[in-house]
Amino acid sequence: MVVVVVGGGWAGCAAAYAAISAGAFVVLIEKTDMLLGTGLVGGIMRNNGRFTALEEARVLGAENFIDIIEKVATHRRLDFPGHRHAMLYDVNRIEPVVKKFLLSVGLQLRLQKRVTGITGNNHRITGIKTAGGEIVVGDAFIDCTGTAGPANNCSRFGSGCAMCILRCPTFGPRVSLTAKAGVAEIRAGEGFPHFEAMSGSCKLEKKSLSPALVKELEKKGVLVIPLPKHLHKNNHLHRKACQQYALSEFAENLVLLDTGHAKLMAPFFPLEVLRTIDGFQDACYSDPYSGSRGNSVRFMSIAPCDGSLRVNGIDNLFCAGEKTGLLVGHTEAIVTGLLAGHNAARLPAEKDLLVLPEDLACGDIISYMHREMKNPEGLKKKYTFSGSVYFKRMQELGLYTTDLSEIKKRVTKTGLTGILKNSQL
Repeated sequence: MVVVVVGGGWAGCAAAYAAISAGAFVVLIEKTDMLLGTGLVGGIMRNNGRFTALEEARVLGAENFIDIIEKVATHRRLDFPGHRHAMLYDVNRIEPVVKKFLLSVGLQLRLQKRVTGITGNNHRITGIKTAGGEIVVGDAFIDCTGTAGPANNCSRFGSGCAMCILRCPTFGPRVSLTAKAGVAEIRAGEGFPHFEAMSGSCKLEKKSLSPALVKELEKKGVLVIPLPKHLHKNNHLHRKACQQYALSEFAENLVLLDTGHAKLMAPFFPLEVLRTIDGFQDACYSDPYSGSRGNSVRFMSIAPCDGSLRVNGIDNLFCAGEKTGLLVGHTEAIVTGLLAGHNAARLPAEKDLLVLPEDLACGDIISYMHREMKNPEGLKKKYTFSGSVYFKRMQELGLYTTDLSEIKKRVTKTGLTGILKNSQL
């Protein structure tokens, strides 16, 4: 059985790994020259409920995938405003590690291949067409193309194209596999609330900061630098895609995280203002280069799907990451990617599709988000293990824990221990 994954971000990489682990031959198509997408600028895992979710995924059978991420950790058990026990990874080192690992387990990787269309009928895809005229055939397909951009949306809803890590001007705009299959996507502003949002952080080039500041950042992993009151940016908090960081501390301080670069936890900060602050006199952005004006605009096209992450109306199409709904974060992308990849391999094997139970945080976030998105108020929110409305729900339901034995016991009760390593489909 052949599974074709379109989009090589965290969701696509996790989906490819899970499908391979389940016994499928996997082709991953990525339009740029690198994997991981926004994972190349993120660098944060294990903060708050993401600790629980990642450990659930480990017990479900994804421990090898999780271990390779931890190999490039720069800081562990880090606390910063509103967040505890975070792990930071080096965004400059992560991509080659993930790529080598996936190739070692048998992935067929097609970089710099843009999808232009599909073959098949209204209910089943048989192949993917690329800009080079190639047709990649498969038994099941996974849409991991994300929801950010393209540049016209960044201009319409943001501050213009900021040339972010997605590099649309270089490699072309995002192409949704779901849309190419003829499925009506959930789009901001088209009968729905305007739920689009700007990415919540930027990267500063470390060498542009004062040596003393860099030394302290690399030692501690996090710096919280108070801003003069006239520079507080509370009015920008609502624009963040990552609502777990929409806290007053992130408007009244410069919060920096050491992720290889200096990660500035603000959607944008005018360069001429930033350079008035001690230690930032020569500051410059490394991603996006136009970080003083904004970052990528996300949640522009979501695939309607069910609890197995199969896209409504197409028998053999699944989705993961932000395509599944208003999910935010690497861990969220990985969890949905693992489920979509596993189910994409189960489908050709004529096995019942897996729906993660609500007894697990990984299952509850999917079902809860899908229920909430059926009403206008729910469409205005973002769902993440690390904050906002869903982390609060995790705590209320007793799903949040850092007790590894408790997490293992929880997964064991569902009967799903090691399910992702089941290659006997």
